[in-house]
Amino acid sequence: MFKKIIIGISVLVLVLLAWAAIQPSTYSVQRSIVIKAPPEKIQPLISDFHNWPQWSPWEGLDPAMKRTFSGAPKDLGAVYAWEGNKDVGAGRMEVVSLTPTKVGIKLDFLTPVNSSSMTDFVLEPHGDTTTVRWTMSGNSDFMAKMMNVFISMDSMIGPAFDSGLAKMKTAAEK
Repeated sequence: MFKKIIIGISVLVLVLLAWAAIQPSTYSVQRSIVIKAPPEKIQPLISDFHNWPQWSPWEGLDPAMKRTFSGAPKDLGAVYAWEGNKDVGAGRMEVVSLTPTKVGIKLDFLTPVNSSSMTDFVLEPHGDTTTVRWTMSGNSDFMAKMMNVFISMDSMIGPAFDSGLAKMKTAAEK
């Protein structure tokens, strides 16, 4: 009986490891919203990290979060680092590409999981509105693939993107 339980558990573990191994080696999470404002009013909310408290879904999770700004004061080369509680962890963002309709940000998480990704905000004007598309993409190491077996990056990050974009809409339409 004990031998059958051990064999059963071993088979389950092997199936779980195999399932994790065949998960995609990259991920991408994307959300969008239409904002009644031109790109030039929206872009500073993104490319100037000092404006992120107005809309970022993570800013309110730790009132005691330590923030550090370095590099350029805003736009290309601006750097924002944070260190906080278990809800926000620690990390660093840097604006690495900037055009009137796109902001590219390199995102490095230090804790609770060490990882890097690219975050792009694309601003598509349509008359008196702008569609803002927020995308985060990166590589999935084996631990990320293992997590993906139980919960996808989209279901973990997507709701925060939806919340942040809704707040960005409110801030931009003021």
